[in-house]
Amino acid sequence: MQPPWITPFLEARAAEAGAARNTLLAYERDLGEFCAWLARKGATLAEVTRAEIEAYLIDCANEGLAPATRARRLSAIRQLFAFAFEEGLRADNPALTIKGPGRARRLPKTLSVEDVDKLIAAAREMGKSPALRLRNTCLMELLYATGMRVSELVSLPVTSARGNPEMLLVRGKGDKERLVPLSQPAKDALAAWLAHRDREEEIARKDGTPTSSFLFPSRAKQGHMTRVNFYNLIKSLAVYAYVDPATVTPHTLRHAFATHLLAGGADLRTIQTLLGHADVATTEIYTHVLEDRLRDLVETHHPLANAPASPPRRKSGGSTSSDGQ
Repeated sequence: MQPPWITPFLEARAAEAGAARNTLLAYERDLGEFCAWLARKGATLAEVTRAEIEAYLIDCANEGLAPATRARRLSAIRQLFAFAFEEGLRADNPALTIKGPGRARRLPKTLSVEDVDKLIAAAREMGKSPALRLRNTCLMELLYATGMRVSELVSLPVTSARGNPEMLLVRGKGDKERLVPLSQPAKDALAAWLAHRDREEEIARKDGTPTSSFLFPSRAKQGHMTRVNFYNLIKSLAVYAYVDPATVTPHTLRHAFATHLLAGGADLRTIQTLLGHADVATTEIYTHVLEDRLRDLVETHHPLANAPASPPRRKSGGSTSSDGQ
């Protein structure tokens, strides 16, 4: 029988590290896979050795799991055994010195400014009713203006939009809050959607229909627009705008926000704060957008960039003739 470590471990990650629900679910899945493997081998968390953990990782590789997936599983195992060691459940940490697979640092896919403009223009035009067009425009303008995660966007409380705000208070991963500024187009779209939403809710209130606390209410279980519905929406917008749907996801719009800011001169620390990254190292991946701009700066402004090549220097010591005279 496996020791009941996983539940208290997850509770500790939630309480002490502020781990988000999706993160906790990923830990639970990965550790469940590991425990199932141990059970098949007749091993337990209390007695498993470093060699057995390494054998598990080899089996994961043989199954064809991606390096990123194997690295994530090892991270969960390391954290579980660190917790067990700190809590006195084990006298050692068998995963402490295990090295995981290298994780390739992939450049984030992004969109051009022109593509984003097309998507926002499509949001103003696409929709079965004026209300849907107002909502779609507000969603797209807010996402591009703030770089919010889609889960943060669809779950915004309506109170965050009251009072013609210059900034929105966003609750991100681990319930951490941050302020994100709004562009003028985003403020205009927000005001237009909120005015319509308030009129509709006033009618519903008179009919005795319960009102919603979310900016983008829905009949879904959560009470607000779902991530899946938003994903489907932007795919439809891409088709309408003649932008390749394969390049358009909520995350590529978030990347577009960051890359366009950086290309415009914003510093990494500011972008880190706006994106809600805990570590600036996560934000540094966006520096690839600077390469062309820096190259252009050097070629345009460096005094030697366009200077003609200097003639080769003659060797010292005088000239010599081929006939020795």
